Amino acid sequence: MKVLSKPATLMLSIVLLGTLLAGCQGTRESTPEAPVPSSGSNPEGGSADSGVIKEGTIPKDGNVILKELAFVYKDNTIALSDIVDDAKLESMLGKADEKKSHTYTADDKTNMDQLLGRTKIVYTFPGLEIETFNTGEGTDFYITSIEITAPEYPTVRNMKVGDSFEQLKKAYPEGNLMGNGATSAEDEYRYTPANYVDVMTFHIKDAKIDRIRINTLLD
Repeated sequence: MKVLSKPATLMLSIVLLGTLLAGCQGTRESTPEAPVPSSGSNPEGGSADSGVIKEGTIPKDGNVILKELAFVYKDNTIALSDIVDDAKLESMLGKADEKKSHTYTADDKTNMDQLLGRTKIVYTFPGLEIETFNTGEGTDFYITSIEITAPEYPTVRNMKVGDSFEQLKKAYPEGNLMGNGATSAEDEYRYTPANYVDVMTFHIKDAKIDRIRINTLLD
């Protein structure tokens, strides 16, 4: 067997080393690296704060935004913007003591031009008054105002007429006093869960809840 000269041996070593390096590079490129999660993502999918409801971002469709603006009566939850009619209200609250209806017109002397052509219906029950409006484009009526003056109709956080102001602050820590905070006299404690259009107002008298009003601003 013929022995290779030193230059030939050196050249062969260089070729073998280049082949080995090329093979390592190919192996590295064929193995994908694990993705690095970004600071704003959740490793399990979705954004890191996908479970957080931000103020004003919940859609009104399906009454989701107004779940807190509601009261409970005999296992029925009745909320602002619920679509109702005589039969539905009677099935949940019993027959109304009184029902009044008014359709707004240009000559009705109410100066409510933004409501022209729309009809308001007010239902009165013992310790409770519910105002509804039609949409102006159909026959559906939705609740625009709820006035509670009796303890039989607690809110969804179980606050009712007659409860103390201290209890109210614990149940609705997000609320704010609208006056000077003179709870021994009279004041109003306002709770707005998602916007400044739909609100719940607790009228405080002698450090207790005197009445509860849930309403939306009409446009």
